[in-house]
Amino acid sequence: MSTKRLLCAVLLCLSTAAAIVQSAHAQTAASAERSTDGPVRNIVLVHGAFVDGSSWNGVIARLQKKGYHVSSVQNPLTSLADDVAATQRVLAQQDGPTLLVGHSWGGEVITEAGADDPKVVGLVYVSAIAPDVGESPMDILKRGPKMPAGDSMIRDENGFLWLDRDEYRASIAADVPQNLTRVLAAAQQPIASAAFDEKVDKAAWKTRPSWYIVTTRDRAVSPDVQRSMAKRIGATIVEIPSSHLVTVAHAGATADVIDKAARAISKQ
Repeated sequence: MSTKRLLCAVLLCLSTAAAIVQSAHAQTAASAERSTDGPVRNIVLVHGAFVDGSSWNGVIARLQKKGYHVSSVQNPLTSLADDVAATQRVLAQQDGPTLLVGHSWGGEVITEAGADDPKVVGLVYVSAIAPDVGESPMDILKRGPKMPAGDSMIRDENGFLWLDRDEYRASIAADVPQNLTRVLAAAQQPIASAAFDEKVDKAAWKTRPSWYIVTTRDRAVSPDVQRSMAKRIGATIVEIPSSHLVTVAHAGATADVIDKAARAISKQ
């Protein structure tokens, strides 16, 4: 093959490759655009400390009856980065607009995990930590009174925090039936104590509409601190007379707030 023909062949290959890349980019852009179109049908739930994803079971059942596609993240509770990664893996499975919901420590997680995903169109904080960039949960909790649940935490030799089983109900689930709190206490998941000092690098609430459920009988996160966080992020506030574990104690009311948030976003 002559040099001229070889050069033409190379140029043709390069041109074809460029066209393929351009087409792929266009398809990706179109897919991303479609992912934020339409009503909110996907709900991703992120649990907090001392529970696992099953703490959302009552909420999940009610949202499924309303026709939502619901996913519950299983946080390892080993670090902010690990929990964000677990949440992002679940978000990657969603097809279309998604409402991201976090309870307690899960609020810290959704604040970071939802910042860069175009599918996340709104946030619901449930008696949750809602930090600004550069803030940790401890930075926020120190602004309020010392809460009784803090005295029930036990730090093990590996640096993980557990709730004393005998104090579990009084600490976070005073309005949950005792037989159920015994099960929750037995299945509790500890959280790395160092996680409470980790700061978020991004804040999804800065660019997305937010809702906040304030639990007015909370003994873990001060209701006044909750209100302060909710007002700062510009959230729509709903107050429920509940203990910290409102996802179990008042699953119906929690699901109703999530449903209203999804409907409000869908109308926008």
